[in-house]
Amino acid sequence: MDLAMLTGVQVVYAIASLFLISVGLAIVFGMMGVINFAHGEFLMLGGFAFILAVRAGVNFWVAMFVVAPLCVAVIGIVIERLIIRHLYGRIVETILATWGLSLLLIGLASALLGYYQMGVRPPFGVVQIGAYQTGAYTFFVIGVAVAVGLALYVLLRHTPFGLIARGTMQSAAMASALGVNVKRVYSVTFGIGAAVSGLAGAVFAPLTGVLPISGLTYIAKAFITVILGGALPLTGSALSSALLGTVSQVTTFLSTSVFGEVMLLVTAIVLLRVLPSGITGRFFKRGI
Repeated sequence: MDLAMLTGVQVVYAIASLFLISVGLAIVFGMMGVINFAHGEFLMLGGFAFILAVRAGVNFWVAMFVVAPLCVAVIGIVIERLIIRHLYGRIVETILATWGLSLLLIGLASALLGYYQMGVRPPFGVVQIGAYQTGAYTFFVIGVAVAVGLALYVLLRHTPFGLIARGTMQSAAMASALGVNVKRVYSVTFGIGAAVSGLAGAVFAPLTGVLPISGLTYIAKAFITVILGGALPLTGSALSSALLGTVSQVTTFLSTSVFGEVMLLVTAIVLLRVLPSGITGRFFKRGI
């Protein structure tokens, strides 16, 4: 029973982790159609912003929930205005531009911060589950994932900005004809996606540390999760995270972490062959 409870906690943690690292990308891709290859670097920047703020004397939680998201949001808005804004609807050019941006951010981080791992000690300690122990920070990550999901749902479903944003993404021409500042909506939406990515990077920094190439460890899983989820950013991310996180963690429990990663990829490939438009493209036509 104790082992089953521990495994259940680890499965939920894997689901929460996938959701956190992918939902920022899902907002940008699902709502704006932008394939952002620099998404992993947004997480890396969030991690660095958090760690540097803590080392500068900023409160741990203020650094995590305020400094990191705001810093990456500002960077995201600047990037949207300077680069992304001129490439909407041009998929190949967007991929090349964000790939180049990814390399640039890695190079700048290496030059300015050094090519070594930075980290801080995770808070809370451990939780006893019968004869087993697990880090209490695991439950914190799960709680943050739930809070982020609920906050984004409320923002996109029950606020005027969410209504305007969803309408703009469906028909920018109609929204513009009704007096909506389409460029501002795109900029804010991209900033929100960047802020969520920065927060995710800060949340994982105490567990994994941060390197200039840390984004490379996130980007593949994030893209797999988003593409399998389909067009709806929140619903798709939640469903694909639940499926892939469960498969990966159960396989890891039964064998090794390497087979867990392999099974995650195999599951995604098989499902995309069966559901080429993703989970929400096949089963969920409405929602966010």
